[in-house]
Amino acid sequence: MRDDRGLIREPKIVAIGGGTGLSTMLRGLKEYSSNITAVVTVADDGGGSGVLREELGILPPGDIRNCILALAETEPILEQLLQYRFQDGSLKGQSFGNLFLAAMNGISSGFEEAIKRVSDVLAVTGRVLPVTLDNVTLCAELMDGYTICGESKIGKHNDFHKGKIMRVYLKPHHAKPLQDVLYAIENADVILLGPGSLYTSIIPNLLVDGIGSAIKESPALKVYVCNVMTQQCETENYSVYDHIAALESHSLRGIVDHCIVNKADIPAQIRKRYLEEGADRVRIDYDRISDVGIKLLEGDILSFERNLVRHDPRKLAAMIIEFVTEKLAGRSQVTIK
Repeated sequence: MRDDRGLIREPKIVAIGGGTGLSTMLRGLKEYSSNITAVVTVADDGGGSGVLREELGILPPGDIRNCILALAETEPILEQLLQYRFQDGSLKGQSFGNLFLAAMNGISSGFEEAIKRVSDVLAVTGRVLPVTLDNVTLCAELMDGYTICGESKIGKHNDFHKGKIMRVYLKPHHAKPLQDVLYAIENADVILLGPGSLYTSIIPNLLVDGIGSAIKESPALKVYVCNVMTQQCETENYSVYDHIAALESHSLRGIVDHCIVNKADIPAQIRKRYLEEGADRVRIDYDRISDVGIKLLEGDILSFERNLVRHDPRKLAAMIIEFVTEKLAGRSQVTIK
C-alpha cells in the first residue's frame, strides 16, 4: 500500500487472540509483512504461567512468549531453549521462556517494557502487546447458572460440571485497554480475530473496555478466522454461525465482516479420533451466515502434523494476504515481501 508520501508499504495487520492458534498464524504472516501487531489475552491462569502469575504477581507470560517466538528471527537452538520446559525439581513444567520474560520484568519499569525488551533481543517482526495490563480473571456462566472462575478451569469444566457456556466475563468488569492496542486497531488495514479457543483465547480480548467498539469503528477489514474443529467444554456442536454469534453477543453486532473457513477434506481416520473425543468438524451454515451479512472466505488451510487438525501457517497467511491485497487494491498498492 502507499502511505501519505506515496511510498509503498506493507499492510498493517492486527491479530487478536491467544493460545497456539494465534502464534501459528503469526508464523505465516511475518513472511508477508513486518507491520504486525499481535494483541494477546492475559487471562491465562494455568500451567507455568499460572504459577508465575501467583508467585510473582506478573501477568501470565505463556501466550505472549509464544507470539514473540512466532514473530522472532531466531536460530533454531535459541527457540528450542526458550520453549524448553524443566523436567524435574521445583521448576518442573516451567518454560525457560516464561522465566526469561519474568526476569526481564524484574529489571524493567513494567510488563509492557519487558515484552518490548525481549522482542528487541529476539529481533521480533512487528509488536506483541497484552490487551490490558490489569490483573483479570476470566469467568464463565453456564446455561444452568453454574459459574466457573479461572481460564484453566473453564477449558475442562466437563470434568466436574457439564454444561453449555452461556457467557464469559472478566473480574474486575472494567479492565483498561492498552492505549497502543487501541491505536493499532484504529490504524489497521486488517484486523484478524482468531484462530483459537473461542471463549478462553479470543473473546476475553473483546471483554476489555473499548476493544469491541474500537474494532467496529475501525476502517480496517475485519476477519474472523474460524476454528476447523469444535472444542470440548467450549464449542460442542457449534457451527460457524454459532461462533460468530458468540463473538457478537460478547461485543457488538457487526464486529466482523468476513470469516475464513476451511473447505479441505479431513481424513476419515483423523476425524474418527476427534469424534471419539467429543469433537467434530465445524459446520458451515451458509444461509444463517449470509442472513447476517458475513462474507465467507473458503479454502484449503489445513495441516495434519502428528495426525492433528491444525491451520497451516503458510496456507492461512497466503489466503489472508491475497484477500487483503485484492480488497485494498482500489485504495492503494500493497507490497508483498
